[in-house]
This record gives sequence, structure tokens and C-alpha cells, in this order.
Amino acid sequence: MSDVVLRAKGLSKTFRKPFTGKRVEAVRGVSFEVSRGEIFGFLGPNGAGKTTSIKMMTGLISATGGEISILGRQVPAPDVMGRVGFLPESPYVYPYLTPREFVALCGRLSGLSGPSLAKKVVQVVERVGIGHAIDRPARALSKGMLQRAALAAALVHDPELLILDEPMSGLDPVGRKEVRDLIVEERQRGHTVFFSSHILSDVEMLCDRVCILRQGEVVVAGTLRELLVQKKRRSEITIAGAGESLRGLLAPIAAGMREVGGAIVLEVEGDDAVRAVVERALAEGARLESVTPKRETLEDLFVREAL
Repeated sequence: MSDVVLRAKGLSKTFRKPFTGKRVEAVRGVSFEVSRGEIFGFLGPNGAGKTTSIKMMTGLISATGGEISILGRQVPAPDVMGRVGFLPESPYVYPYLTPREFVALCGRLSGLSGPSLAKKVVQVVERVGIGHAIDRPARALSKGMLQRAALAAALVHDPELLILDEPMSGLDPVGRKEVRDLIVEERQRGHTVFFSSHILSDVEMLCDRVCILRQGEVVVAGTLRELLVQKKRRSEITIAGAGESLRGLLAPIAAGMREVGGAIVLEVEGDDAVRAVVERALAEGARLESVTPKRETLEDLFVREAL
């Protein structure tokens, strides 16, 4: 069995605007691989081509060029999609159905039936945190609860691959944590999770690897360990009681300096710079309040590469 669960090779999509017929390249030569049992983050600013790519992966729209394979089968492959769970960016839950009825409907579409389906529906609705509203009409549910109902529908058939487009949308901080925990649980069960999100802190916390798009093209791809390594160690130093003479001595060493509540906060690169700042501050009689090592975050990488 191949370790590659999802593969895109040279994926492209061109739309034509109505009336003018102007061609718009939404996705241009996107390639990546998602391995079994990993959490893969698919990132990019608005309009980068993320949702268009996901729609091509799930067979909702056809690709203009390139190839997509899921679980070893080239898309579109209806039989394979029964092993995939999908949460779209703006899920629609029929307003007159309850979560129990909606999730059961999705389960039947995935081939489930009978008492086992009924039991599975209750389990998965409770798992996403809306067991108390399982028989409440969808029109009476909040946006966050509707998001959870749609997530339950994506999970009901125990998919091998879970594709999530903005799964945290509409959720409060507690809901986000619960969905993060659920994603980790899916990986622990040997399943694969591919998800797109604008909440970069969640992506950094969860993902093994990421792929960042800009204007329809891949600009960065790899493991977070590889992507967030800095050539130089950066630290933030907070000093209280620094006079003008000390500030003048430290200015050439620091990469940046600002004042916060009467103290100065310096950013320096490299251990030698940290040592020099500390020694000069103590020699001038200032008080060293903190030395905090800093590292590049996914947000830093995203802003640098995608915007």
C-alpha cells in the first residue's frame, strides 16, 4: 500500500469571466504530496487558489490541467470518495433537518445503513460537541453549531482521508480547541488530515508539513522544522533604568529598540550580541529584566512569502 494518500501534479485551473470571456488563472502548476497519517496544512491569502484546488481534489470542478490522485486512484473516482471525509468552506445544512437527520443522510450517501448507522450518528454528533442539540432543527442552531454538524457529517463514515476547508470558521476558542483535539485524534487513529485555514497558530500547532500558495502557485512547501529554522538566533532583551548614554551604546548592537513602560526592549541577533548587551547594561548599572529567545513563527513565514 502506497504511503502517499493525496497527490497533485501540475494542477491548474483557468476560468473565463462571463460576457468578456477573459481568462483567469486561479491555479497554476500546483504540485504536492500528502503522506498517510500526517496532518498537512494548505495555506495562502484570500484568492490564492486554495478552495479552487480543494474543489478539484474532491471532484466538484474539473481541472484544466494536471493530475490529482486520492488513495491511489485518479480523480474523479466516486468509489474512492466514499473513503474521504470533506468539510467545505461554507457548509450547507438543510434548515429543516436536525443534526441527527442530516448526519444520517450523509452516512447513507457514504454507504452506511441500519442500526449501526444510527449508533454511529449519535457517537459522532456527541464527539463534535453538539449531542445536546442532536434533535434540534438546524435553523435554530448557531453558526458554530452548524459547523460542528457539518464536521460530524464528514466524520460519520470513518474516512481514511479528511479534507477540511476552514474547519475553525465560526467557532469560539473552546470550539477551536475541541476541533484541534479531534484532528490530532484522527492522526492517532492512523488517518490523514488535509486542511486549509487562516488561523496560522492552529496550523503551526498541528501540522507536520505545510504548502503555501500565492496567486495560484506554490511558493513554500516542507516541514515546519525545515521552514522555520533561522540562520541566526534572535533574542529579545528587556532592560530597566537605561540612561541615554547606555541607549547610545546599545543602539549599534541592536537590530531594533523600543520603549515599553519605561524600560527598553531590544532585539538582537546571535549569542555574541546578547552577551555584549548584557555586559554593557550591567556595567552601566541598569537592571536586566529578561532575555527571551525568539524564533520565526509560521505567521512570519506567511507574511514574508505569501503577501
